[in-house]
Amino acid sequence: MPALTLLEREALSVIDYRCDARPAERPAVEQHGTYSLSYVRKGSFGYRVRGEAFDLVAGSVLIGRRGDEYVCTHDHVCGDECLSIQLSPALAETVGRRAALWRTGCLPPLAELGVLGELAQAAADGRSDIGLEEAALLFAMRLVEIVAGEKRTPLPVRERDRRRAVEAALRIDAACDQAIDLARAARDAGLSPFHFLRLFAQVLGVTPHQYLVRSRLRRAARLLADDERPITDVAFDVGFGDLSNFVRTFHRAAGVSPRRFRRAAKGDRKIFQTRLAAFEAVYLR
Repeated sequence: MPALTLLEREALSVIDYRCDARPAERPAVEQHGTYSLSYVRKGSFGYRVRGEAFDLVAGSVLIGRRGDEYVCTHDHVCGDECLSIQLSPALAETVGRRAALWRTGCLPPLAELGVLGELAQAAADGRSDIGLEEAALLFAMRLVEIVAGEKRTPLPVRERDRRRAVEAALRIDAACDQAIDLARAARDAGLSPFHFLRLFAQVLGVTPHQYLVRSRLRRAARLLADDERPITDVAFDVGFGDLSNFVRTFHRAAGVSPRRFRRAAKGDRKIFQTRLAAFEAVYLR
């Protein structure tokens, strides 16, 4: 089965699986090498584990427990594609502690998980400013809440936790040109990745990755307005590892490309005149 690793961290990995097995192919017994939460984004297949049988379609979630032997069957010719979130044993224990998660086998297509699964896919494709690591954790957190039968309620935030969130934001902003992953930021705050992600978003209204990206964009805007260095250098200097990603992200935020933004900052009023005229027509009539 073709597999592409999209993200690899100490505690969590995200892998894109694409299977083109046909009904005539004899299924083989396999074993889960780790704990996994796999969102089926396309196709269908059968899953046999611990004497139970499941049929998965687009939107279903396969919950794999490390060490379990299983068989996948393919009675249809359409194949399947999955976005698999793979957890370390330590993180899997934390995630599944409050629910019988790793004995569940699979979940049917649920609206709550479908939207978060597609959010994770958008993050993997670079179509969202949510980080893939964050999207994967949000998916896992919601799945645990569903299995445990819990309602989503805001966490009570103590003053100490508010300070932790603000201090974490200050650290991220100060080092936004560096690679900062969620696990490292959580360790610096003295929290688990799950608690840190929820706390940061609840206190500041954005996720850590969103704040990191926006810190980089603010710094890029200052450099584009005040500096003559090439746009490629600006992208790398503020922390973007890929020029096309920087251009796409900046355009989505500013409504214009970095090059046109620089021209506007240097006095080319035509760049934003169309947008100003549209604003005046709607709000200043």
